[in-house]
Amino acid sequence: MRALDLFKGRQFNREVIVLCVRWYLGFKLSSRDLVQMMAERGIVLTHTTILRWVQRYVPEFEKRWNKYSRPVGGSWRCDETYIKVKGGWTYLYRAVDKQGRTVDFLLSERRDVAAAKRFFSKAMKKHGTPRVITLDAYAASHRAITELKSAGTIARRVGIRSSKYLNNVVEQDHRRIKQRIRPMLGFKRFQTAAITISGIELAEKIRKQQFKTGNLPGRPATAPDIWAAILAA
Repeated sequence: MRALDLFKGRQFNREVIVLCVRWYLGFKLSSRDLVQMMAERGIVLTHTTILRWVQRYVPEFEKRWNKYSRPVGGSWRCDETYIKVKGGWTYLYRAVDKQGRTVDFLLSERRDVAAAKRFFSKAMKKHGTPRVITLDAYAASHRAITELKSAGTIARRVGIRSSKYLNNVVEQDHRRIKQRIRPMLGFKRFQTAAITISGIELAEKIRKQQFKTGNLPGRPATAPDIWAAILAA
């Protein structure tokens, strides 16, 4: 889809939509905070409009940014954290490399072997086979790796280890995600949560400089110009 078609028929122009979505995902703001900030700029909208924009545009924004992804390292640190959806706990599987760069993530309604297998399979489809995977002590994750190795999905040469110390990097990385989610005051639907978290993870990857933006046309330097170039490409 062309960039112009993304925003066709919208009441607000592209710059306003992109600004609201990226600020909502990247900063500790509620949608109502953002409504007030926009009102000070003379832009009147509702918080539900911003939430609809997030759901509509995050998948498209991800597709365009992912064209410029930098490779991640071969040492993955994997862990799960908890996210509340509809008043109940769901599980966010996440992995970062040794330098703290985001590898992948998966929101799951269950924390079990099947969910862990989906997460590892998804991460390797995107990034290839790692050299070593560091896990916590949770047995289901270790069993998932064993089953994937038996099925040939993961090469037997991939090292598996359990280390609380080495996994500090991913546990610290969880905090930034959860700090951003806290002002959102919970999610009502699983799919809404999954898309919003994808957007937050995208904002974190941009902050970590996990995209090659140096060769974009015009060599944009500011965030608005970089976003405009990414969406236009």
